[in-house]
Amino acid sequence: MADKAPQTPASPSAKTPADKPDTAPKKGDVLAAALEGAVEGGADTKAAPKIRRKKIKKTVPQARVCIHAGENNTIVTFTDLQGNKLGGCSAGMAGFKGTRKSTPYAAKVAAEKASELVQGYGIQSVTVEVKGLGPGREQSIRGLQSAGLNLDAIVDTTPIPHGGVRPPGRRRV
Repeated sequence: MADKAPQTPASPSAKTPADKPDTAPKKGDVLAAALEGAVEGGADTKAAPKIRRKKIKKTVPQARVCIHAGENNTIVTFTDLQGNKLGGCSAGMAGFKGTRKSTPYAAKVAAEKASELVQGYGIQSVTVEVKGLGPGREQSIRGLQSAGLNLDAIVDTTPIPHGGVRPPGRRRV
């Protein structure tokens, strides 16, 4: 301790914070220090974000396309042969609203967009199942062909009533 020379401040206002250890820091100083720490460290200071790993997609050379051609919309869904959904699109998802959803062109665009969404699975040939009697029934199939898919079969799965509904009961007067 003897070898240290006594330090004298040049002016009374040039005191260092080490000279007065018992005084509490001001509120503004604490906020400024916190902001500097947040800027330097970024949002990672609170909690490190979880690392998202890219999901490995399986390759499906053969798939099934289910087309629901309703009166107001056309829905195109790609599934594997076990029935697990791979992707799909509808005329509404393709950007059409209102009465434009029920047009054949909207069905074609929806089929093309659905085939783009599942390109990562490596689908080469598809079996098409069409359900419903809507206006986009045939154009959605043409949209799949224009996307470059080979169509193995086209199956109509539209439900057909047989036997009809139960007749009304006899009138009681």
